[in-house]
Amino acid sequence: MAAEQRLGFVREPLFLRGDALVAQGAIVEGVRCLREGLRTPVGGAVWRIYGLASLANGLMRLGKLDDALAAINDGLQRMKTKGERLWGAELYRIKGLILLRQNDFEQSQTAFQSALSIARRQAAKAYELRAATSLSLLWCERGRLAEARDLLWPVYGWFTEGFDTPDLKEAKVLLSELA
Repeated sequence: MAAEQRLGFVREPLFLRGDALVAQGAIVEGVRCLREGLRTPVGGAVWRIYGLASLANGLMRLGKLDDALAAINDGLQRMKTKGERLWGAELYRIKGLILLRQNDFEQSQTAFQSALSIARRQAAKAYELRAATSLSLLWCERGRLAEARDLLWPVYGWFTEGFDTPDLKEAKVLLSELA
C-alpha cells in the first residue's frame, strides 16, 4: 500500500504485526515477530528503535525484565549514536515500567520524567499522556495523590476526542480514583 500510494515512509510489517499480537495477548508470538522484524533491512535500520521499544514491552509483559531492559538500552544507545529521537518518550516510559517491576522506584520515576520531558518537547500529546499516566500511577503507589492528579488532569483535559482508546480510558480510571 505504501508503494502504491507513494507514501514517504516504510515501516517493517512484522513490527506492526508483533505490536498487534502483544496488544491482543498473544505475547510470545508477538515477541517472535518483533525479533524477526529486527533482522530485516527495514527493521534493522530505519525503524529499529520502534521495534526495540515494542520488543521491550512484549518481553516485560512476559516477565523477562533483564531482556526487556537490554532492548531498551539498545534503543537508547541508538538514539545517542544515530540522533533518532522519534521514539525516545516511549523508550523511557517502558524503561520506567521495567524498573518499577524491579522495585527501583527512584530510577523508574527518573525514566518517567524523561519520557514526559521528551513528549512535551516534541508536542507528542499521546506519549505525554502515557508518560503522565505512568508517573501518576507510581506517585499514587508512593502516596503522592495530589501530585499525581495535578500532573495527569491537564494532560487528560487537553484531549477532545478518542475517549474510547485504551490510553485515555486508563487515565480516566486513574483520575476517578484520585478525585
